[in-house]
Amino acid sequence: MGESVAEATIIRWVKNEGDYVKMDETVLEIATDKVDSEIPSPYEGKLLKKLYKEGDVVQVGKPIALIGTEVASTSPSQAVSESPASVTKEAPASVTKSFTTSSTPLKSTSSGGKFYSPLVRNIAKEEGISVEELESIQGSGLNGRVTKADILAYVEKRKNGNTSASTISGSDNAISVNVSSGSSAEVSTDITVSSHTILIQRPAVSVSGGDEIIEMDRMRKIIADNMVISKHVAPHVTSFVEADVTNLVLWREKVKKDFEKREGEKLTFTPLFIEAMVKAVKDFPMINVSVDQTQTKIIKRKNINIGMAAALPNGNLIVPVIKNADEKNLLGLTKAVNDLANRARQNKLQPDEIQGGTITISNVGNFGNVMGTPIIPLPQVAIMAVGTIKKKPAVLETPHGDVIAIRHMMFLSLSYDHRVVDGSLGGSFLRRVADYLEQWDVNREI
Repeated sequence: MGESVAEATIIRWVKNEGDYVKMDETVLEIATDKVDSEIPSPYEGKLLKKLYKEGDVVQVGKPIALIGTEVASTSPSQAVSESPASVTKEAPASVTKSFTTSSTPLKSTSSGGKFYSPLVRNIAKEEGISVEELESIQGSGLNGRVTKADILAYVEKRKNGNTSASTISGSDNAISVNVSSGSSAEVSTDITVSSHTILIQRPAVSVSGGDEIIEMDRMRKIIADNMVISKHVAPHVTSFVEADVTNLVLWREKVKKDFEKREGEKLTFTPLFIEAMVKAVKDFPMINVSVDQTQTKIIKRKNINIGMAAALPNGNLIVPVIKNADEKNLLGLTKAVNDLANRARQNKLQPDEIQGGTITISNVGNFGNVMGTPIIPLPQVAIMAVGTIKKKPAVLETPHGDVIAIRHMMFLSLSYDHRVVDGSLGGSFLRRVADYLEQWDVNREI
């Protein structure tokens, strides 16, 4: 699943108990964040028992099913009746195999009906945190679930003696699940930001007879939650520059056919923008940072992992990540961009491929937009948008005086987190990206 993925949700069992499963045949589908994945069987045999149900949230590395690989003296019913641990210890290896990909389900142990993952429970046990204390933590996960980050922040505040139930929030972006509604005209939600509670009034929405009500799918709900959290945690500022990318356009037009013929890859503008972005990050490394949950420390990232926002056919948005983009040449960036974009559209991304981004680019020009003000994908502190390239009259300075010429122009914008990125840094970084694009060498070899 990738080292940054700790748990997943079982969304559908493709095979039922008693079904024969071939090696590498899909057994179930799981979901992590925005990615749905098909999980193939590592063994061939009969599916004896499913250890978890659809909808269960399970930890990576735990058995989720038992598969009988061949007929033996131990009957399937005997094998199934044993726990996963005892089966793998006592039964012959030829009888049952423990099929591992995720983990144990979240269990409710509090009177309030809250759910806690095995990881959260282990941390609570090690730190001596009672169920009553767990209930006081405002979770930042789905439906208010307490995450690892929430409980670790609680432990830190507990050590400092600040454990008031009204102020404890493991994450600065925690949204409480206390939503009041009824006959009133509005719905209110408490949002906790840096231990300060803000009451947000959500206006009531009337529905007429001809309106269609569409239920949000899982990904759209996640996107909605993340966008609301980002706007309430990070104070957004956006800077703009206009760049003359004539040399870049002419160079790409000259080399793209030979490039595709030689490398088998289409040369789009996106890898060219990313290359300039990576160079600018190296010039201004403090744009490649995150803010810790206490809002007192800045985490300066060693790696430059570029997220690239991609629109999906169903209208949703996903952000696959090019890891260590600074280590790739233009061909490597082109292959990475094309591969991630294609697999994103086919819903074939792996969970780890949308994790770990340190700064993101969004190409709003793909939709004919001249500029955009994108929302920062936390915990990153900046996202750059590039608009469509248009021919426009521009003033050029020449040794013989100023002239007006037709040039290829585009707008770039940068939304940045004003907690740690001021106008000087944000504006300078964006200007540097534009400089690299404007100074493109028209004689560059591919």
